[in-house]
Amino acid sequence: MANYVLIHGAWHTGTTLQGVASLIQAMGHDVHTPTIKGNRPGDSKAVGLSEAIESIVEYLEEAGTQDAILVGHSYGGMVITGVADRILHRIRRLIYWNAYVPNDGESIQDMTSPHQVAAIEALAAERNDGSVVLPFPFFREAFINDGDLETAQKAYEMLNPHPMQTFRDKIRLSANPADMKVGKSYINCTEDTVAPHSHPWHPRLSEKLGLFRLIQIPGSHEISFTHPERIARAIVAAGRD
Repeated sequence: MANYVLIHGAWHTGTTLQGVASLIQAMGHDVHTPTIKGNRPGDSKAVGLSEAIESIVEYLEEAGTQDAILVGHSYGGMVITGVADRILHRIRRLIYWNAYVPNDGESIQDMTSPHQVAAIEALAAERNDGSVVLPFPFFREAFINDGDLETAQKAYEMLNPHPMQTFRDKIRLSANPADMKVGKSYINCTEDTVAPHSHPWHPRLSEKLGLFRLIQIPGSHEISFTHPERIARAIVAAGRD
């Protein structure tokens, strides 16, 4: 039995991963789905990346978690990297699921295509409250392109405004992911077009892990809504010794 901690992406909460979590639990594993600070109900949208990372460090320390397999989806890759840098002794493996892999001094914006950075900044400027919200057409076409309209609408209703500063902040690490003494895996959903295929998740970001296990499966960025059983199996395969 393994101990999985699923760390959600931007605009999401731990609740959005509970369908996947229940399938992994049915395979005989422990699974936890915390919500990162900044995405919890009532949280300030002025939260930065360091505070977001620290919220998961605190979650694991308060729970006394040991031997954890941390799974970071998308923005969650920033968070699990920062967590590993601070409390590596609690972690058994890192799994990046179409996720950002930062080296020291990098931000999400540094790893995102310039036209997407400009579009997200413009959306944040429209709100002028520290947060950014995805327009449904962009979510429908780029994030959940393998689902039907009803599934896309239900998933979109579960999203929440995301703290923009977490995209701008540069992570501070004592060791880059390739140098971390822990097992690493990368799950690449091949129909994920959030990162354009000319500026891909894999191998552009995955290769920064150094030695890692690669799992590739068909699916979009929001496969947790469209094919939860497929991503659950991939997570377990990525987490095996």
